[in-house]
Amino acid sequence: MAKGSYRGGGFGGMNQAAMMKQAQKMQRDLMQMQQDLEQQTYTAASGGGVVKATVSGKRELTELVIDPEAVDPDDVEMLQDMVIAAVNEAMRKAEEASAQSMSRLTGGLGGLGGMF
Repeated sequence: MAKGSYRGGGFGGMNQAAMMKQAQKMQRDLMQMQQDLEQQTYTAASGGGVVKATVSGKRELTELVIDPEAVDPDDVEMLQDMVIAAVNEAMRKAEEASAQSMSRLTGGLGGLGGMF
């Protein structure tokens, strides 16, 4: 190999300064995405809408609404199941939104996307 012919091709010709700049931009974008997601709310219902659960982007239950017609003292288990179903669905929606945002952020990284 001739002297001076190596150009750092291991990263597609990208020099270290450019890689650092890209990593810093990605970190800023990730922080902004996390802040945006934390401000979102996700609501789901069960039992035909008689139980509604809302969670924040921080994965915290922020509201639970139970229609009085859902309350049957002889069938508390059904109410419990509806609450669990509504909360789990709202959490799933929050997780899906987070995964989609992360995919958009890391989509251009090719093989490195799995690292984030």
